[in-house]
Amino acid sequence: MEPQRSPLLEVKGNIELKRALAKAPSRLPLPGSRLKRGPDQMEEDLEPEKKRTRGLGTKVATSRPRATALTTVPQTQGQTAVPKVPRKTGPRCSAAIATVLKNQKPGPAVPAQKPGTTAAPPVVGRKKPSKRPAWDLKGQLCDLNAELKCCRERTQMLDQENQQLRNQLREAQQQATALGTERRTLEEELARMRAQAEQGQQELGNLSTRVLELEERLGTQEGLVQELQKEQLELQEERRGLAAQLEEQERRLQASEAALSGSQAELASLRQEAAAQADLLFKREERLHGLEMERRRLHNQLQELKGNVRVFCRVRPVLPGESTPPPGFLLFPSGPSGPSDPPTRLSLSRSDERRGTLSGAPAAPTRHDFSFDRVFPPGSGQDEVFEEISMLVQSALDGYPVCIFAYGQTGSGKTFTMEGGPGGDPQVEGLIPRALRHLFSVAQELSGQGWTYSFVASYVEIYNETVRDLLATGTRKGHGGECEIRRAGPGSEELTVTNARYVPVSCEREVEALLHLARQNRAVARTAQNERSSRSHSVFQLQISGEHAGRGLQCAAPLSLVDLAGSERLDPGLALGPGERERLRETQAINSSLSTLGLVIMALSNKESHVPYRNSKLTYLLQNSLGGSAKMLMFVNISPLEENVSESLNSLRFASKVNQCVIGTAQANRK
Repeated sequence: MEPQRSPLLEVKGNIELKRALAKAPSRLPLPGSRLKRGPDQMEEDLEPEKKRTRGLGTKVATSRPRATALTTVPQTQGQTAVPKVPRKTGPRCSAAIATVLKNQKPGPAVPAQKPGTTAAPPVVGRKKPSKRPAWDLKGQLCDLNAELKCCRERTQMLDQENQQLRNQLREAQQQATALGTERRTLEEELARMRAQAEQGQQELGNLSTRVLELEERLGTQEGLVQELQKEQLELQEERRGLAAQLEEQERRLQASEAALSGSQAELASLRQEAAAQADLLFKREERLHGLEMERRRLHNQLQELKGNVRVFCRVRPVLPGESTPPPGFLLFPSGPSGPSDPPTRLSLSRSDERRGTLSGAPAAPTRHDFSFDRVFPPGSGQDEVFEEISMLVQSALDGYPVCIFAYGQTGSGKTFTMEGGPGGDPQVEGLIPRALRHLFSVAQELSGQGWTYSFVASYVEIYNETVRDLLATGTRKGHGGECEIRRAGPGSEELTVTNARYVPVSCEREVEALLHLARQNRAVARTAQNERSSRSHSVFQLQISGEHAGRGLQCAAPLSLVDLAGSERLDPGLALGPGERERLRETQAINSSLSTLGLVIMALSNKESHVPYRNSKLTYLLQNSLGGSAKMLMFVNISPLEENVSESLNSLRFASKVNQCVIGTAQANRK
């Protein structure tokens, strides 16, 4: 480290001291060395300086005008001149200067020169003045005074020099303190720089490792970039293909948009038309509903004009093996309009052999004429018969209770009329399957107007005033005593048969299965008129329920199709065995219930306060289908054989009485 210029030399202007300090080797402590040194070490460092000082003479100082000259007096009496002390810093320099001043002997004071004057060079090697003689006391006194004066001057000069050296020492100490502080700052900075260097080395190592990792990743990324470039080329090819497809799709889209615009315009037009159609449809539905209500009203009026109690007469054809009746036995006179009118009259001839004329010739046969609402000759088919009653079946769908009887002697064709013939031939189907097919068809048509219908069927027989369920299966067969006629609920007018099956039906096949089961369960026996005669009244009831949810309309009505038992009379004088007595009791029960049916109809016709419904299980079960709000139709079936003319006349007379009854105006069961 190069020694710095001392501020002391600039203030004092001591050129010689400056040169001596410049030539003297620097003794400032190096960085890292110890600053504080003891007095002994300082004296050791100054020993050579003492020796050198003793041999020197008085030197004259600088020529600067303001600087104080440091002069030395020639060595007198073994004294040496004060040496020029080099500039030191720190405590070591102060100790050295103090040692030099201590060892230096006082000499004569040298007066300070005035500015602009030059001190006389010291005399080197001058001989010592000779010693005065002992007697020259005055001379010796003068010499001593001169020497004393010189010593005083030298003392004064040394005091000044001492003061200057003390000032220099103080400045040197301050400079040493500043340098120590600077040294410590530099050492701290050096330590910080070394720590930063170590940290930089560590960071450099980390960065080197990071560089290796990045180089490795760079290699991987370069491979990936190559793959991506290859994929980019493929995607560019694909993009060009897709661009071509896009252009094609855009062309197609433009065409589709053009078509869509046309379709939207057409759709708007269609929507307007649909709105108009919907409005028209609503108006037509309203009109259709009004027309349907009007149709029902007119239909009911038509049925009322025809009579709420109507009687049809049907003559069965002659079966193979039976004798052909004589000509004119049964006649069917034409109506007022001629043969084109459906026949409504029947003429039956009866010859009585017990009657005769006065000449002994047999009496002429007696003719019995009957008039009914419609007469079906033997050649009438099942379809013709049903066509006549289809309007009445329609009334049941409109909400009016309807009851259809088949009355007549055994073997007159009642069961054939109601259920049809065996074998499942559609041409010989009876009224029951045809009526249900008609109801299902009309209900399907009315569903388009918002009507929904449900049908529940039951089939029972009344044998000896006992109700039996003809639809019973399994262990319930033959337990007819378990069935009773009861009200459906407290305050309800609807009647139901307990323990009887009520089967929902919705198609013809289900109805056919029910009819087949009923044929197997019905009570039959052999009689004189028929090999297989029905010995009970069979009652097929269909509960019809309709609802129009949109308008809140409901209707419900029963359709009762009844096949009555044979109405033949008994011969009181005929001797009967045990088996015939059972048949007798059956016949008595049948005739009693048929008589009660006639009484009920007559009571309704005469508006009597009491109607004997409960006198028979048959009339009690059909109570709701016989009253003033019901429509009733009776088929009177007769045999075309002359041998059955008596029973045929009884049946025709009973039917004529019924045909004369007028029950009243029917009312629909609507809610």
